[in-house]
Amino acid sequence: MAGLRNDDNKISEREAMVKEQLIFRGIWNEAVQNSMLAVPRHLFVPENLRDYAYCDGPLSIGDGQTISQPYIVAYMIEALDPGKDDVVLEIGTGSGYAAAVLSRLVSKVYTIERLASHAKRAETLLKKLNYNNIEVITGDGTKGLPEQAPFDKIIVSAGASVTPKSLLEQLNMGGRLVIPLGTRDSQELLLISKDMHGDIKKRNLGSVRFVPLIGDEGWER
Repeated sequence: MAGLRNDDNKISEREAMVKEQLIFRGIWNEAVQNSMLAVPRHLFVPENLRDYAYCDGPLSIGDGQTISQPYIVAYMIEALDPGKDDVVLEIGTGSGYAAAVLSRLVSKVYTIERLASHAKRAETLLKKLNYNNIEVITGDGTKGLPEQAPFDKIIVSAGASVTPKSLLEQLNMGGRLVIPLGTRDSQELLLISKDMHGDIKKRNLGSVRFVPLIGDEGWER
């Protein structure tokens, strides 16, 4: 399930990232810390930006898409409260970095990317690094993945105006969904929980800024 860890030249940078960007800001989940420490983030960014891979900020991965800053990735994953037997759906694969972090914490990750070039690049890299419990799908993430539903956890790495109905329907009883909601330019990060009776509760986790969630149940292109 874990990817290869053959990049010892960057371990000190990841240790600093975890200590200074995550723990310092209150990411206390040790499993999340350890996964962020293990995943070679620099391999998930364009080669010309690898010197900045462990800096405290998002980076462009092309086509108007970004890889989120390390803290936001850890914050969203910690909010999901991932368990080792969970099946997780990620919307917005991007470079595949968040899926790689998640894959060390759960049983299975399905990740959907609307841009075929990004999906193919992420799939190739994840396979090369032996993240074998991740399945990359090219498609409209706003509609989820009904053939594999329900999901114990759903994480959306793009901003929507409302939570796609399909994602709520595909969330398992007792499940959690993390999604940025707001305008195309600014959102609030919400933790949505579905109890065992199907009732929904929401908690605001703070202000964020993500690229727009494009699709039939999201923003228009």
